[in-house]
Amino acid sequence: MTPDSHGNGASVALDAPAARLTALRDAHEALVERPNTPEPLGNGIYTRYRYPVLTGDHAPLEWRYDLDPSTNPFMMERLGVNAAFNAGAIRLDGRYLVVARMEGVDRKSFFAVAESPTGVDRFRFWDEPLVMPETDEPDTNVYDMRLTAHEDGWIYGLFCTERPDPEAHAQGDLSAAIAQCGIARTTDLRSWERLPDLVTPNPQQRNVVLHPEFVDGQYGLYTRPQDGFISAGSGGGIGWGTSPTMDGARVEREDVVDPRVYHSVKEVKNGQGPPPIKTEAGWLHLAHGVRGTAAGLRYVTYLFLTALDKPWRVTHAPGGHLIEPQGEERVGDVSNVTFANGWVADDDGRVFVYYASSDTRLHVATSTVDRLVDYALHTPPDSLRSAAAVDQRLALIRKNRAFLDR
Repeated sequence: MTPDSHGNGASVALDAPAARLTALRDAHEALVERPNTPEPLGNGIYTRYRYPVLTGDHAPLEWRYDLDPSTNPFMMERLGVNAAFNAGAIRLDGRYLVVARMEGVDRKSFFAVAESPTGVDRFRFWDEPLVMPETDEPDTNVYDMRLTAHEDGWIYGLFCTERPDPEAHAQGDLSAAIAQCGIARTTDLRSWERLPDLVTPNPQQRNVVLHPEFVDGQYGLYTRPQDGFISAGSGGGIGWGTSPTMDGARVEREDVVDPRVYHSVKEVKNGQGPPPIKTEAGWLHLAHGVRGTAAGLRYVTYLFLTALDKPWRVTHAPGGHLIEPQGEERVGDVSNVTFANGWVADDDGRVFVYYASSDTRLHVATSTVDRLVDYALHTPPDSLRSAAAVDQRLALIRKNRAFLDR
């Protein structure tokens, strides 16, 4: 062992930038190529997988390190990547693609595309992060893109654009911000055209999702009106509105179609996840719900169905959550969170749900359209009261007893 310049007992080989780079490349390749295995049993609705599909460590070395030993003799990270999460998703040209929210160690988020041949593992980032054009009012932060392949021929990316709140900052509150819906469109996820931000009647707007089909000749939008940057205030719930165009999109009226509900998984906040999936039974929706606990806010996902001819009208709403944080998923930068803004429905009926855990990493759960529709149609709704919840469970127990006694 030869001490380095700081007196540590590091080996000469480890200090050599070329040797360290080789070790880094080997470790990165092993991570990217690691097979993912399904977890056994599960709940019958979907299958979880053992490993996350993306983490901050999946970011290419070229994004994080200066590989020139003359300017980086210790092969240090120069631009660290903290996390990879909250990804929009799409199947394009036979590939499973996600547009992940990447967060640097400087807290700035940016978008990056990763692709996989299987949908459950071997996700590899494209060579460079996505370049998102800015509007005349530059974004401080952009994140949580929803991808919609619309029947007009464009792929739209709707995302949260965050800018400082000048009035609050003048009073010394540097955490206050204004959130709005940024809009961009593309045909290949490489070249993007930035459109004007969505205009709605509400001062804060998050989690906006574009419906994939025209509705009475209009673009349909699922919104999330709220009073504050964090707090829903008197607003909240999943809203519905329409716009005649996406180039200068404007929603004149928002109607809340899936409201917050006291003592439920969506008591504090809720919002649309990815665009809904069209099925024979209706539009299948994935959303997130937030409730308060003694340990802070808890985010889960839930499912519901809306009518095919009126995609804002909820027809079936299973009670409780669909995906919740389990095990190590509960720990991260914002703990006790599952959040999904991307899923892919294959032609063969398989569904890949890309959900993030605790604002840190991206996972996948697989199901089928038939399973999710069955779950939506036949799972009882939230009973809203403890006594009614017991009645639901007793009905199930007695039905099972009668079946087993036949």
